[in-house]
Amino acid sequence: MTELTAHVERTPEPADDEIRVEHRAGRAVVCLVGEIDASLRESASASMGIALMSGLPLLVDASAATFIDSSGIAFVLQLHLAASEAGVDLTLHDPHRVLRDLLEMVGMGGEIPDDE
Repeated sequence: MTELTAHVERTPEPADDEIRVEHRAGRAVVCLVGEIDASLRESASASMGIALMSGLPLLVDASAATFIDSSGIAFVLQLHLAASEAGVDLTLHDPHRVLRDLLEMVGMGGEIPDDE
């Protein structure tokens, strides 16, 4: 007798640390997941381009972020600047204040409005 093995297709597990763009309810949502640091530089660049090229209002969703270093703050501030220059609205969803507290620490706390 031969043993049959079933091949099961599975969706990839989400990365522990990532920056990705999703489209939800007419917005480009930039999701910050896990530890946002310099190791995500390429992902940050790609995500910024995708988000800005969409032409949609932007939402930075930091609800799944556990840590953000200076390169993560720089990414968000660059995204904010580019969105402002393009005339695109950008809001922040950060229920755990991981990002908001850092923005306040660097004097940019009032620059990005909270998502309603």
